[in-house]
Amino acid sequence: MSHSVPELKAPQHPLGRLPEEWEQKVREWGMPAYRGRQVFEWIHKQAVWEPEQMHNLPKALREHLAEEGLEMPLELAHSHRSADSTRKLLVEVAPGQRVETVLIPQLRQADPDVDDEDRRQDEFDGMVPGQVVTQCISSQVGCAMACVFCASGRAGFKRNLSAAQIAGQVLFGKRHLEEKEFTRNVVFMGMGEPLHNYDAVARALVLLSHPRGLGLSRRRVTLSTSGLVPQIDRLAADFDGQVQLAISLHAVDDARRSEIMPINRKHPLPELMACLRRYPLPKRRRITIEYTLIRGVNDGMAEADQLARLLKGIPAKVNLIPMNPIEESSLRAPDHSHVTTFQERLRSHRLGAYVRRQRGDDIAAACGQLALHGEKRRVKVRPPVVKG
Repeated sequence: MSHSVPELKAPQHPLGRLPEEWEQKVREWGMPAYRGRQVFEWIHKQAVWEPEQMHNLPKALREHLAEEGLEMPLELAHSHRSADSTRKLLVEVAPGQRVETVLIPQLRQADPDVDDEDRRQDEFDGMVPGQVVTQCISSQVGCAMACVFCASGRAGFKRNLSAAQIAGQVLFGKRHLEEKEFTRNVVFMGMGEPLHNYDAVARALVLLSHPRGLGLSRRRVTLSTSGLVPQIDRLAADFDGQVQLAISLHAVDDARRSEIMPINRKHPLPELMACLRRYPLPKRRRITIEYTLIRGVNDGMAEADQLARLLKGIPAKVNLIPMNPIEESSLRAPDHSHVTTFQERLRSHRLGAYVRRQRGDDIAAACGQLALHGEKRRVKVRPPVVKG
């Protein structure tokens, strides 16, 4: 596995340091470099960030760490548990500013709409249902993309998270795992547009995949983007295509996509599709196309046929997401039978299509439902004007 490190900006917080940066810091304190590696391993392998608990470090080093302010830059505000065992953690990153991260346990491997490729990998790794956890993490407080079917942008963009706050969500989540649970996948599908906060996200990716830390396979990390083309190209170059890419597509022509996803006006579909064709995918891997089905907007059979044509020549699979309800919007999902018909139409074109199971929707933790609790909603979500 490649662990190449792209050019990274200096971390904003001690928890965001890489092993070599910790080595340099402890040498400045007059201690041997290996102590820096120990600090990194305590934080990123053991999920211990309290200096007093790092028992194999000398007292002087623990005092330095405490004086420097080594602590988790997140504070748990509230936790919610869904009937399906999904857990949503509401964490505060600054006074009055909160984001959400979600722990999603895999319930069944015999689900016909679980990607066979993912199921085979879990079986190869010896994982069984009830152990495998996917964690959905956030990269920003709020979001500037203003997609009409997503709750996160309703209060507008507030701030970027630091690399420590992004990777820290996974460390924080590790303390909330139940017996025998294991975080196998991390998805950047929480609040914010990850590529709009590229520098912090890139450092967080290196932290999460570092072999001295959690050692997550980069192929088990999925980054979802609304389609920021220059940053997708940068991600490809920095990580050799190892990071799994998910594209929030949701429409098959520029006019309609621009209505529901304003970013399309800057990076229209021909530009985005050309970018996906040059993304350096590893062998036997596919780009995930996320397609939220909105009743009467993008769920016709003509759209299914056009989606298949649009993706021709791109190694891709389609995740169909029946729109989860959000407040202040009259947009709704089609009924289940229509979703199934849309899925079968895509499969008739020999395109892998899977319906994402609704997980955590009873605690507003499902796709598109993560929002800013306590924030004034400045953006009212209205149905798009659809012609034709």
